[in-house]
Amino acid sequence: MKIRNIAVALAATAAVGLFTASTAAAAAPARDTPKPTIVLLHGAFEDASAWSGVTQRLQHDGYPVIAPAVGLRGVAADTDQLKGVVDAVKGPKVLVSHSYGGMLVNGLASTPDVKALVYVNAFIPQPGETAGQLSSQFPGSLLGPTTWHAVDSPAGPELYVNADSFREVFAGDVPAATAAVAAAEQRPILATAFADKVTAALPGGLPKYALISTDDKAIPTAAKVFMAKRVGAKITEVAGSHAVAASHPTVVADEIEKAARP
Repeated sequence: MKIRNIAVALAATAAVGLFTASTAAAAAPARDTPKPTIVLLHGAFEDASAWSGVTQRLQHDGYPVIAPAVGLRGVAADTDQLKGVVDAVKGPKVLVSHSYGGMLVNGLASTPDVKALVYVNAFIPQPGETAGQLSSQFPGSLLGPTTWHAVDSPAGPELYVNADSFREVFAGDVPAATAAVAAAEQRPILATAFADKVTAALPGGLPKYALISTDDKAIPTAAKVFMAKRVGAKITEVAGSHAVAASHPTVVADEIEKAARP
């Protein structure tokens, strides 16, 4: 009897231990999956520092971030330049573009492990379209011959926004002193880039998000809404200028994190 009782006790103890272990395993939180890398593509007349406030918030929240320099030499040249950069990012990634940077996404979105696309006051073109065409088909843009000037270069005429027009066109809700620094540090874009046609189509199935400023004087709000709706992007509107990453970095970072979540 003693032996039988001991055996029963051992079996009961084992069952309790098994139940406890399985319950603990079920209650234990799942291991965090790695957060996707956020790839930030800047637009014309700026560099990667345009994303600084957004980058700081994303990094604070644990996201790996890269913000490569865009050459601003034209759609094909800039896409080719960035393909290797995007492809070198291993694991899941989210492509985020601002303004002209959206013209490059079609050629980069088929890179392996891209999980979502975020357009921040950005062009969302279809094959055969140009930035100039998309911007001019709706009224409201102040960007053009009266607000920019061309400078000769070995590659051809390069465009700069006039210093006295920069804040009105791009950064109406940014402090004047900050906008003046951005105007002084702007990077030119080849004039021909605005006439470059996109050749690649966006791959199907990728979630798309569009953050649209309603007081944008560079790309008309109506143009951005039109482009976002035709690709089925989830639209979020914010009262702000074209330079929304500078004026509302938390709003921009929140939108990106929304796209980056599983």
